Amino acid sequence: MLFFVQCIDKPGRQELRLANRAAHLEYARANLDKIVIGGPTQTEDRQGMTGSVFIVDFPDREAAEAFFAADPYTKAGLFEAVIIRPYKKVLP
Repeated sequence: MLFFVQCIDKPGRQELRLANRAAHLEYARANLDKIVIGGPTQTEDRQGMTGSVFIVDFPDREAAEAFFAADPYTKAGLFEAVIIRPYKKVLP
């Protein structure tokens, strides 16, 4: 089952994001079988990051929630919100 996930950084937490980036990427790479697409959202000038967007594939919402709860960014307290919604691919 696909899910759209938007993780929104707390304001002013760029240093916290950067400090945990390597661990986050390692966690993501270890779970590539569950990630359809993922990456950071950026500031308008593209010089900073403001959050993350993912399309993930899990058997149910609980598994998706558990995956994001275990992410190093979540554990570090980076996110203001993590929004998880069922997703249906239509295009292409």
